[in-house]
Amino acid sequence: MFSKSSPSRLSSLLDCFKKGIGAGQPSREATDGPKRFNEVCEAEQAHESVDRGTSQVEVARIVGTVGRYQDFDATFKLKDRDGNARYQAILRAMRDGKPMPPVALYLIKDEYYILDGHHRVMAARELGRDRISARIVELLPSSETIDNKLYLEKIEFRDKAGLIDSIQLTEPGQYHHLEKQICRHQQFLIQEKGQEYTYQQAAADWYQTIYQPLAALIRKSGLAKSFPGRTVDDLYLYISVQQWEKGAARHYGIGIDRLIPRDMEAFRKKMADLKKNEYPDMKYRITFFVLLNVDGRQERRIIDRLMAIDEVSEVHSVHGAIDLIIKVTLERDLLSSDAELISQFTHTNIRTLKGVHSSQTLIPGISRIKGQDTLAP
Repeated sequence: MFSKSSPSRLSSLLDCFKKGIGAGQPSREATDGPKRFNEVCEAEQAHESVDRGTSQVEVARIVGTVGRYQDFDATFKLKDRDGNARYQAILRAMRDGKPMPPVALYLIKDEYYILDGHHRVMAARELGRDRISARIVELLPSSETIDNKLYLEKIEFRDKAGLIDSIQLTEPGQYHHLEKQICRHQQFLIQEKGQEYTYQQAAADWYQTIYQPLAALIRKSGLAKSFPGRTVDDLYLYISVQQWEKGAARHYGIGIDRLIPRDMEAFRKKMADLKKNEYPDMKYRITFFVLLNVDGRQERRIIDRLMAIDEVSEVHSVHGAIDLIIKVTLERDLLSSDAELISQFTHTNIRTLKGVHSSQTLIPGISRIKGQDTLAP
């Protein structure tokens, strides 16, 4: 997608920055200013260049400068903005909506460094602009780290697919699963439409009609909160591979099949009929009953304690072999195990109550409730 840039001018610039700039200057820790391009370039061994052309860049991702370290404060703002006539002129022009040429940036691992256009970037920040037009040359990291391996895999997948946004996975060697999905979707489109589709055309449709809807479901559910250190894209990968590639039988998380069909194209068709605000929630309610044998002298106190638990909706004192019947409703995500969730809840909230001798848990198979047409599993 992108051609390799000519190394001559870039190499001379890099040599200048590595050898000259920074010599005799205090370290970044001493100035507490923006990130230093030459230091990051050396640390990442970022030497191979790729011309990324001109595009809109998030201002918040511009974190450093090529050489002008002393001109900025700790918040990456010009120290002498009021006394800088050139800056004030640019600020007024941008405020008035006058067109400005793109700034020139280096990109190293999702972070940008200003080569030319410091005043325009600072004005964009001051005016609250989210994005700025920029000419970009990316320097690819070559140091042997897991982080760099992941990064290179990420941009290789993105560039091959022709996508604008990157998909962020946290485990190396997994992007091939997404490539398989695109290839399968490419064949489906060719058969369905009766015309040729390139890999990038299929990738664009896959991203819009399959990836984005499932990722939106995952975000809406808050599922990522249950998996610290994982991204929404990680969960997309896990769910999609389980549903559409492996298709293995499961003893838990079965409710997900009703929301996400085992066929990828069936999911695409299902979500195409829905607006984004109509997407279903990846949450599932499970109702169960707990039968308790308790110390009769503690029964009223135990009932009071049980009714103070949000998930407990009913408590009944009965005559016979059982002393108390409790109705509990829990909400879980569609990847969780019913048995594990119920066991954890009953042990933490019920079995530890003083005066509880024993318990038995009953999970309904089929429930029919008056006023409701559906059967609850």
